Amino acid sequence: MESRLRVHGHPIQPMLVTFPFGLFVCATVFDLADAAGGPVFLGEVGYLTAVAALVAAALAGVAGMVDLWDVPQGGTRRTAVAFNLVNVTMAVIFMLACLVRADAPGRGASGALLVVELVALVIGAFGVALGTRLVRQFDSRPAESAGIDTLGAGAAEPLRHRA
Repeated sequence: MESRLRVHGHPIQPMLVTFPFGLFVCATVFDLADAAGGPVFLGEVGYLTAVAALVAAALAGVAGMVDLWDVPQGGTRRTAVAFNLVNVTMAVIFMLACLVRADAPGRGASGALLVVELVALVIGAFGVALGTRLVRQFDSRPAESAGIDTLGAGAAEPLRHRA
């Protein structure tokens, strides 16, 4: 089973999933710094980072649904469904936190919202573990050569004829 959405032979969804998770982590770090007494703008930065993560999560979710379409019944499908549900759960929790913060002054996170964000990150970490298992199941073929020769194979030939 191969992913339908690929770039240079590599599935897109595992690449896309890293963006929302990383942005959610950054948003939580900004919120922790704001709650610890940092400058007020850190709450706004945390909020906007979480919103950017939600956009990235939507894109990754679409790629995940396209990939899920062709996954055969069995263990791989169960893992893929669980992976997508875990990622959606994390995104929904952050979306609810963003909705609560939308009208707050400085859009900073309260202590309770920080706990909610940390719980969402723990859920997301479980998703990372599921994603790792999926990549191993989907990409059981040997990796492509990543040497310097593969980067410029097509472009190097015209340079040789110039001399």
